[in-house]
Amino acid sequence: MIGTILNTIAIIVGSALGSLLKKGIKEEYQSALFTAMGFAAVALGVNAIVQNMPNSSYPVLFIVSLAIGGLVGTIINFDEKFNNLVNRFSKTDLGKGLSTAILLFCIGTLSILGPVESALNDNHTYLFTNATLDLVTSMALAATYGFGIAIAAVVLFIWQSSIYLSAQYIEPFLTDVLMTEVSIVGGILILSSGLSILGIKDSKTLNMLPSLFIPVIWFVGLALFQ
Repeated sequence: MIGTILNTIAIIVGSALGSLLKKGIKEEYQSALFTAMGFAAVALGVNAIVQNMPNSSYPVLFIVSLAIGGLVGTIINFDEKFNNLVNRFSKTDLGKGLSTAILLFCIGTLSILGPVESALNDNHTYLFTNATLDLVTSMALAATYGFGIAIAAVVLFIWQSSIYLSAQYIEPFLTDVLMTEVSIVGGILILSSGLSILGIKDSKTLNMLPSLFIPVIWFVGLALFQ
């Protein structure tokens, strides 16, 4: 699990460096960073959608996923529960940044396939690459929201460790077709986070998080009934 451990450490180090940067700059510059992170999230989300949409084998699946997942998430109200929990420990708007960080760190091809490659083939390349990207991203996020972004490292560790430990069982299901559909939904959620950061539309992105599991359920169902 060396790749996952390194990835986790990279986020903690990046968060520490970013929080130090935050203390040394004026409020107006922090606002500029805040805006920059919003546009960056929008760009990353759009890129994921544009890259994967043409390769989708089920063009309507992402719509169904967002509808069902969003409804389930709204009933449970993940967004309110998460923000209430975070706000107990922070007076800043950390919840919004932290939800964006979790999506960026965990919902991506490298973060999902990396632990599988590490467990089955002892190949840590994906996770080392992901650690480098997350180091830079966590610095930028922490420079905007503070060291609290490091909490995302715990989520990432649990996420990747779970995939690592169950790699031999889930590997047959992690096809290119499935990853394409998950990437489309993930891209939309990251885009939604960016719009929320920019103050354009607060879509309560965490309430749409269950949408990511609908493509998985769909493909598992197809495999069982074929």
